[in-house]
Amino acid sequence: MEYIPYVVQAVPGDGKTVFVYFSDGSVRRKDVSGLIRPGTVFAPLADDAVFRQTLTVMDGAVAWDLSGERDPRTCVDLDPIGTFESAELVDDPLAATS
Repeated sequence: MEYIPYVVQAVPGDGKTVFVYFSDGSVRRKDVSGLIRPGTVFAPLADDAVFRQTLTVMDGAVAWDLSGERDPRTCVDLDPIGTFESAELVDDPLAATS
């Protein structure tokens, strides 16, 4: 069976980017600005406070808990496999530097 990565942590970056930490230990940067358009489920993320404060991980995927109730039915999320395949592989931005 092929390994299917899942998200273990998501950290907001500059602009509308997210650093996504996967179960295989990789860290990838995903720019979601192209998804944030009026009339779409991602439209609320145009507000920087909403983008940063509701970002979470739910069911192994990057998600935004728009209701604040941890209800998957009211979240918007990114497909973890698509994110793994399309996001840029980067160094861990949270790693301690000396």
